[in-house]
Amino acid sequence: MSEHVRQTEPFRWEGIAVKPYKAEGAHFAGITRQTLFEGGDGLACQLRYFEVAPRGWSSLERHQHAHAVMIVRGASRVLVGDRIVEARTHDLVRVPPRTWHQFQTAGDEPLGFLCMVDCERDVPERPDAAALALLRTDPAIAAFIRI
Repeated sequence: MSEHVRQTEPFRWEGIAVKPYKAEGAHFAGITRQTLFEGGDGLACQLRYFEVAPRGWSSLERHQHAHAVMIVRGASRVLVGDRIVEARTHDLVRVPPRTWHQFQTAGDEPLGFLCMVDCERDVPERPDAAALALLRTDPAIAAFIRI
């Protein structure tokens, strides 16, 4: 990859494909992914840009690895463990390992965020019935989550 990747239009970069967030599924809505940095030169991390359409959301999931997420466009409500936080442009959201999380748009404009993760990481874990039941014991989380 080049040392310089030019932005060609807002939130689009030269030579970077806009891809589906994941394989088709009903557990997310209105979201795309762009991989901006694939690691290398001593950095074992991947930098991705996700864009969520108004009224969209990411999967409810958790992983063995941590995430560092910078909101760069719009606003979001984010489930991180047992908290729902309001995140706006330039806010940083840290998702610790093994923590349930989900991003949802807040407002009428798209949500865009940069997400940095380890290059080598596990497959996302979706909640089973027992995990969902436990999450839903909190009324605010029960009303928030989309699956």
